[in-house]
Amino acid sequence: MSLSKLHVSSLSFPSTRIKAAINHVPKLGSSSLSLPKLRKTNLSKQVHKKSDQQVTNMILTKTNNDKEQYAHASTDSDVIVAKIWAILETVSNRIEMHENIRQQRDNWHSLLFNSINLITLSATTMVALAASHEMKMSMNLSSSLLFFAATGMLSVMNKIQPSQLVEEQRAATRLFKNLRREIEDFIVLGDVPNQKDVDVMMVKVLALDRAYPLALLGAMLEKFPKKYEPSAWWPKNNFQSLRKPFNDYGDGRNGWSQELENEMREIIEVVKTKDQEDYERLGNIALKLNKGLAVSGPVLTGVAAIGSAFSGMSPAAVVVAVVAGAAAAVINTVQHGGQVGMVFEMYRNCGGFFKLLEESTNCGLEESEMDKRENGEVFEMKMALKLGRSLSELKDLAEKSSSSENTFSEFASKLF
Repeated sequence: MSLSKLHVSSLSFPSTRIKAAINHVPKLGSSSLSLPKLRKTNLSKQVHKKSDQQVTNMILTKTNNDKEQYAHASTDSDVIVAKIWAILETVSNRIEMHENIRQQRDNWHSLLFNSINLITLSATTMVALAASHEMKMSMNLSSSLLFFAATGMLSVMNKIQPSQLVEEQRAATRLFKNLRREIEDFIVLGDVPNQKDVDVMMVKVLALDRAYPLALLGAMLEKFPKKYEPSAWWPKNNFQSLRKPFNDYGDGRNGWSQELENEMREIIEVVKTKDQEDYERLGNIALKLNKGLAVSGPVLTGVAAIGSAFSGMSPAAVVVAVVAGAAAAVINTVQHGGQVGMVFEMYRNCGGFFKLLEESTNCGLEESEMDKRENGEVFEMKMALKLGRSLSELKDLAEKSSSSENTFSEFASKLF
């Protein structure tokens, strides 16, 4: 029994992307499968007859019905489609998981930061007032306990760096959303699927899982590495994209020219020598600052705890406890109030963006068969948008880079 015409959308397809129709969905149980082809004529006729909400509801209903039928399919083509749907659902689930964990860890950061500062300042105040108070011994003991508690809590907080964890989950959510859109576009515009497409999707999902783990124990990223390293969320030496039609326009060069290739090489050289080096410098500064603050905070609260314990014996111990407690509160505010860990992670992600841009562009330029490359004009436009430039500004940057010797100081990106 053949299926009727199907409008394809993801579970949360925006209205601007809903407007793609699919004809010739294969009979279930057949040995071949024809993936969606964009039909602008049918699109305009059918979409204008209904409101966006009606179209959305119709698509969601039909899509869910197809997914249930593909789940019980037996032919090779139908199994491949079922795998693609399973991967798409997994990616959507990852997005929700990372978003929920981001909110949880953001709450950890706020609660721990405020609690530690409150405990430290309360203990400091108690030590200062104990000298003239009748319950001197009990106040000194209480302040010591509070300082020790602050030392333990601050050590744990510095180890896990909640603000950095929040930035990791934020980046993972964004990247999984990008992957979901790529799979949705492939479903709508892609060629006939095969097992290679499924493998490419799987590799990308697993690479993101490794780059941004959800667990803390045993899988957490190193918060204080020996040196700055940019994030890497893509499969190494694998820049395959999901296949789409309309890549080669029949000119034999697929939109590429020697001039365009030279322009892209100049742009990537600027990215590598200017943008990447600058973020490496800033990342190392943030890393060193975070390490110094992470050590100083617990040390000062520990000194304050010892000073408060001996404050009844010596006035100098009172001074030590008060000064150390106040300094610990300031350092905690600078480190966690200023979210230095989040800043370091942001530098890592920006560095990873430029690294991916460099590696993927070089990989594309090394491809000798033009029909396997992305269309040159489209590639150039994407490059300009990623760097926050117009096409004319991108060409000007390449010309300046090629003509200047050692005086060129402009960065490639205008976004970061």
